[in-house]
Amino acid sequence: MGEGIELVVLDMAGTTVRDDGLVEQSFDSALNAVGVRAGTAEHQRAQRYVWETMGQSKIEVFDALFPGEPDRARSANTAFEHRYDELMAHSCEPIDGAEKAMSSLRDAGVRVCLTTGFARETRDRLLERLGWRDLVDLVVGVEDAGRGRPHPDMIQTAARHFGVVDPRRVAVAGDTGYDVLAGIRAGAGVVAGVLTGAHDARTLAEHGATHVLESVADLPAVVQD
Repeated sequence: MGEGIELVVLDMAGTTVRDDGLVEQSFDSALNAVGVRAGTAEHQRAQRYVWETMGQSKIEVFDALFPGEPDRARSANTAFEHRYDELMAHSCEPIDGAEKAMSSLRDAGVRVCLTTGFARETRDRLLERLGWRDLVDLVVGVEDAGRGRPHPDMIQTAARHFGVVDPRRVAVAGDTGYDVLAGIRAGAGVVAGVLTGAHDARTLAEHGATHVLESVADLPAVVQD
């Protein structure tokens, strides 16, 4: 096994779970629900911000989009979660090779944790539909950690849970620049960007990825190298 990696922390949508644009569609529905109409300058600015902050806690995104309007931000977040849940009911599949990767890591003695910016209810429904309750060792959301990406809190929460003191013994993988940045800020020994989700190789590298992989299916080879 790779030198000292004890814990792997993986993002969900776009990294271990196929996204197929569901997150962006849900953001569009949420913006429309709170009066941000498609084609307007406000909508274009919001779309750009959403793309740049992919991976961040959804409520934090809406708080930033609607500063000083907490009710509007929470209405948008509720609309987002509702629309994503609707779409997920018809399209909820793992990334090819993700389940095998997680199983092989655990078989090698590595703990596997999933992290997500989704609200707890949406996260739990997603896990149930995928049948992943017994596939991973831990799932951490923003509610469990305090702050979402790009802060390292979710990664650090997982490390504390398993008693991993040296952050270099943690590997992180995600499909967004914020996933990568959170891993860098946590001091993880491996911070892999994957090309199955929101951001491209250049964006992932610019945020500091130690590895850029075609998918999470390639992560065990990096961890066990």
